[in-house]
Amino acid sequence: MSLVYVIWGSTYLAIAITVESAPPMVSMGLRFLTAALLVAGYLAVRRGPRVLSVSRRELASSALVGVLLLFGGMGGLAYAERHVDTGVAALIVAGVPMWVVLLRLTVRDRPRPVTWLGVGVGLVGLAVLLRPGSGTDSPLGWSLLIMLGSAAWAVGSFLQPRLVTPSDPLVLTCYEMCAGGLALVLVGLAIGERLDLGTLTTSSWLAWAYLVLIGSLVGYVAYVWVLGNAPLSLVSTYAYVNPVVAVALGVLLHGERVTAAMALGGAIVVLGVVLVVTGERPGRAVRSLPDAAT
Repeated sequence: MSLVYVIWGSTYLAIAITVESAPPMVSMGLRFLTAALLVAGYLAVRRGPRVLSVSRRELASSALVGVLLLFGGMGGLAYAERHVDTGVAALIVAGVPMWVVLLRLTVRDRPRPVTWLGVGVGLVGLAVLLRPGSGTDSPLGWSLLIMLGSAAWAVGSFLQPRLVTPSDPLVLTCYEMCAGGLALVLVGLAIGERLDLGTLTTSSWLAWAYLVLIGSLVGYVAYVWVLGNAPLSLVSTYAYVNPVVAVALGVLLHGERVTAAMALGGAIVVLGVVLVVTGERPGRAVRSLPDAAT
């Protein structure tokens, strides 16, 4: 879990640096397509090409989840981070466990009262964080785009364990990244994004490489594995650790500032997530309440 804590907390800053000179959708799409090719190559060499063989149903499920997680969740985040501080973005995404609680109602899974309390507290924190005049210098429309993306991530995380997907987490990761990356590139090109290698800064190149090698190959693979193997009490903790890492890195390395409203709203959001996590019944599987990450 320490990998998830540090790596995904740092990816918010890496995304912000990447999109300073690179088109958001296309660069993130190429990030995941590159990572998918590397994973596929590794699997083919180590285990043989047949390991990548999956049924149509498994492929369709993997593609659906990949589009929701990486196109929906990552695309909106990357696009908005040109206008929203990394710390604010991370705090908004921290609300994903609250959306998953609401999704659980669709399968008649009734959360405990303390869980509902956590959802209410978290929503109050988001309202404080996003209210006009909060001093975060983050336009409301872009912040709402991140919130919409985090909702897509929550839906994808909620659906994954309920769909028929490849049992091997590396194979599943490969197809999810391939589908999500392709959707990002196609939509980016459709809205007029173009990748001009001559305009990319060295810092954007390095940040993009970090996202491919560390954020995707290590972080995302770890997330897919943890989603199906770790206990809820452990995996859910990074929902309130990641924003702390992201805020700290944004202040130290990106010149961002922490306003009073951001500190108050962020603290309330994190408190809400803590209540949601601790409100889960002991022994409940992680699949009931997966979290977001980048």
